[in-house]
Amino acid sequence: MFFHEEAQPVLEIMFTPTEIEELFSLVNEPLSPESGSQELNRVVRSTHERKLRRMQSNRDSARRSRWRKKRHLENLTNQANRLRMENRELKNRLCLTMHQNLLLSLENERLRSESVTLMATLSNLYQILATMISQQ
Repeated sequence: MFFHEEAQPVLEIMFTPTEIEELFSLVNEPLSPESGSQELNRVVRSTHERKLRRMQSNRDSARRSRWRKKRHLENLTNQANRLRMENRELKNRLCLTMHQNLLLSLENERLRSESVTLMATLSNLYQILATMISQQ
């Protein structure tokens, strides 16, 4: 400025100390090819970390799946054992019922035979009685 020119007022912009530090750090930060590679390393590291987390998540999921499958197999095995026992009990009951049926059939046949014999005896007695009554 020259002395003969009129002085212009200066606009003051107020920055906080934190904002001033950030501005200085941006100005003082060197521009180098490393800053790009650092960003690339951060992206690669982030991608790798996501991949590792996904792999761990898949392992956990597979472990849970194997556990569910094992538990399901144990349940099926227990159910099969229970059904085998129930089947054995039902077979025993069926065998006992069939044996009782056979015994009752034999008893029924014996009673029918005895009934026929008794009917024949009764018929003979009626004939004898009829003969005795007619002879009197």
